[in-house]
Amino acid sequence: MARKKKYNETEVVVKAMNLFWKNGYETTSMQMLEKEMGINKFSIYSSFGNKYGLFLESLKQYKSTISSTFEKFKSANNGLEDIKQFFYDSVSNNFEDGNEKGCLVTNTYNEFSESQDLLIKEQMSSFMDNLKTIIIEKLKMDPSKSEETIIKQANYLLLAKHGLAAAARVNTKEEIEDYIEITFKNL
Repeated sequence: MARKKKYNETEVVVKAMNLFWKNGYETTSMQMLEKEMGINKFSIYSSFGNKYGLFLESLKQYKSTISSTFEKFKSANNGLEDIKQFFYDSVSNNFEDGNEKGCLVTNTYNEFSESQDLLIKEQMSSFMDNLKTIIIEKLKMDPSKSEETIIKQANYLLLAKHGLAAAARVNTKEEIEDYIEITFKNL
């Protein structure tokens, strides 16, 4: 007879997600996960298969966590201003004490950039493609922009978003605000 879990799976995945988010996949050890999650290695293996399986669940949890920010962005209808607001919204929690982690997707994208891990690459590509599609939709709201300009600006903004996410880990709120304002002043 299988044992009943003595923990809430979503709660422990959120704890693991925050640890991976802060430290990255490679630096996060099983011992760190056990301590942070408050469960033993056997329970982690039983529920998630291994550290990698737990990491994949953490990425899913992160996407769920930021879904309201994405929905707000997607449903807004002010074009370039929506993109700018999304930039602000995406880093707003980084300026709370102890929350200087940037973006888990960007952190993962950077950590796994040299990796041959197809599953992670697929998840990162899917996320970035979705973001680029929304950015393109917002840029198309300006009828004066050509298709070529829209694609170039979408590529620029996607790269700027990567830079913003990385900078949010170490730069001050004022520096981040300057970065966002100058990014959009140039469009």
